[in-house]
Amino acid sequence: MKGKKYLVTGGCGFIGSAFIRNILEDDNIICNIDKLSYSSSIESIKIDDQKNYNFSKVDLFDADATDLTIKEFEPDYVIHFAAETHVDRSIDGPLEFINSNIIGTFNLLNSCLKYWQQLENKKKLEFRFIHVSTDEVYGALDYNDKPFDEKSPYLPNSPYSASKASSDHLVRSWNKTYSFPTIITNTCNNYGPWQFPEKLIPLTINKCLGKKKIPIYGDGKQIRDWIYVDDHIEGIKKIIQKGIIGENYTIGSHCELTNFEVVTTICDLLDELKPDANNVYRNLIEYVEDRPGHDKRYAINSDKVRSLGWNPIFTWKDGIEKTIKWYLDNSDFLESKNRQVYSGERLGKL
Repeated sequence: MKGKKYLVTGGCGFIGSAFIRNILEDDNIICNIDKLSYSSSIESIKIDDQKNYNFSKVDLFDADATDLTIKEFEPDYVIHFAAETHVDRSIDGPLEFINSNIIGTFNLLNSCLKYWQQLENKKKLEFRFIHVSTDEVYGALDYNDKPFDEKSPYLPNSPYSASKASSDHLVRSWNKTYSFPTIITNTCNNYGPWQFPEKLIPLTINKCLGKKKIPIYGDGKQIRDWIYVDDHIEGIKKIIQKGIIGENYTIGSHCELTNFEVVTTICDLLDELKPDANNVYRNLIEYVEDRPGHDKRYAINSDKVRSLGWNPIFTWKDGIEKTIKWYLDNSDFLESKNRQVYSGERLGKL
């Protein structure tokens, strides 16, 4: 994987930027294309030596711009992170999710297929298109159900998950119809530095630091499987190296927690790391009306990707403490988002 040319979509997003920071260490050449949406953070990629890094402001909805970027950069690998990802926003405004996640993926596949078809033998053989998706495409599990795996049926329940399921199906069809070398990954809930504060973990940290009410939807017993973002990135790298073309890989860390457990863990750690002399952070918790169509449980069986030699390193305890400390040390990130983009208001309420 060293010395390769990676075209990364959505590279100013939370997971995409983590991938770029990681692979730049291996003397790879990166082209980061991102439309710089509300949740993008161009400052998340700080590079002293720019010779191996290129940034292009491109919206994948623009087919011509996407086509030109692929042709000019001539990638060895395309890693497709770009997507609208927040379920609540998809309830309020699904059109942007259709445009970005479905039409954007369609345009990218078209451009990459044309590029790949004209490659010569070795480069054509080694080319890969990695589509990064979510476990939410599989719908909801009951508390006693077996975790999702690569053979789980698609049963999306939100506009977001439906748009990602659609993009997965497009990617699969490009492989089956055109023999285009694709691999799909479906991962669980990621957390770590640089995540936009509409998502549960940075939202909770943000609310605590601002001494504002922390909303917990419904009864707070919804379960998610959590993975520290750097572990997810290592899983993707292993799939690029050893994954089988045309296959799916589910990536999870077997860390199932209720939303209540996640929030209270953060509150308790902040009581230690940044105590409030007048209060404990748990007192900020407020139960609110549940989100429409809120899935009860997600969990992932990751045996297939583990068989490639990948295993997560970060425990929940280590990962969440590392995450909280990063937000405390980089409070300007949350403050800038609060001022410019998102003040923590409730989304996705019909």
